[in-house]
Amino acid sequence: MAKHDLAFGIDIGGSGIKGAPVDLETGELAADRVRIPTPEESTPDAVTRVVAELVESFDLPKDVPVGVAFPAPLDHGVVRFIANLHPSWKGVDLPAALNAATGRSVTAINDADAAGVGEQRYGAAKGKDGVVLLATLGTGIGSALLVDGVLVPNTELGHLEIDGHDAESKAADSARERENLDFTQWAKRLQRYFETVEMLLSPELIVVGGGVSKHHEQFLPLLDLRAPIIPAKLRNKAGIVGAAAMAASVAGHHKDKKHAKK
Repeated sequence: MAKHDLAFGIDIGGSGIKGAPVDLETGELAADRVRIPTPEESTPDAVTRVVAELVESFDLPKDVPVGVAFPAPLDHGVVRFIANLHPSWKGVDLPAALNAATGRSVTAINDADAAGVGEQRYGAAKGKDGVVLLATLGTGIGSALLVDGVLVPNTELGHLEIDGHDAESKAADSARERENLDFTQWAKRLQRYFETVEMLLSPELIVVGGGVSKHHEQFLPLLDLRAPIIPAKLRNKAGIVGAAAMAASVAGHHKDKKHAKK
């Protein structure tokens, strides 16, 4: 495989840091994924060391783009607030920290955004123009919004206030488990959530990810929305694939700008 068809994706989570090279033609992993547990004390130093170890465990040419999916909103690469890792991440310039640790140019993207990019390029939303919403149902509700394939970064649509509540506190998969709801009961809450989002954004397609999406036939058919609502396809590799795709796009953009200057 030509190296320009390759990018490396890393998905940083609260319990594990996973990485693999990605074939940009197909969106498939080009080698087995490696997973290293997230350090107990998940400080910037500790996590960036693991990321460097992960990158070094693969024999990657220096110019292979590296993308990282991170569990927080990023403002031009700076961590705005953090829930799943050490609080000292707040205010850290993530790409700069990762560049220093790995000696490579690294692109960073919010983890839900990475999943959205992955699904739009290679998964359930492939080839779909217009407004596409990805919602990941897990501990919270992550969201990614794409318009004609272009990401609108850092949407936090799980935190919409609906009926006086933070939406994810009622409609996330963790609420279903915590309150011991069956899928029919939970679907009523998802209906309320998605009809509100639909009213605000008029998406042409809604893609549902997160671990619970493997049970999609038990709750998605219960929802009555204008837009088609379908399960994500990339499952737990969505973050890796989307981060790699985004890194490749950024690298290509920089290359084009250099050629334009010449």
